[in-house]
Amino acid sequence: MAPRSAPPRPAATDSPVVEQGGSKLTVGPNIKLKGVEITDCDTLVVEGTVEATMDSRVIHIAQQGAFHGSAEIDIAEIHGEFTGSLTVRQKLVIHSTGKVSGKIRYGKLVVEEGGQLAGEVEVGVGSRTERAPVSAPAAKPAAQIAVA
Repeated sequence: MAPRSAPPRPAATDSPVVEQGGSKLTVGPNIKLKGVEITDCDTLVVEGTVEATMDSRVIHIAQQGAFHGSAEIDIAEIHGEFTGSLTVRQKLVIHSTGKVSGKIRYGKLVVEEGGQLAGEVEVGVGSRTERAPVSAPAAKPAAQIAVA
């Protein structure tokens, strides 16, 4: 019997580890994850529905995905729906199909034409915050908030 030099590597679909050694959790289409706290996850990809509290580095909500709850994130890419309390320490990107509502705080904001943002919105994370109006459509998406 020949000795093994290394244990077999798990298939990519079985492992939560992604490129650059970061951890990734994907909630696939038609999956509902409810009543959890997500920690120590570098990237959360939401293709189904998640009701949770999380503190992570990146969240990516696919067009058919929905997140309900509370999240503190470095970078958020929203193609689907986010409802709840969202704090984005660095950059919040709401794509044309994205809908974000609730209490939102962000460092930088990008809203594509068609993207929606509603609720209590604050610019800045930490001690320096400014309230941003969300009652009118944005004329210049680079500097203002679009509400469709």
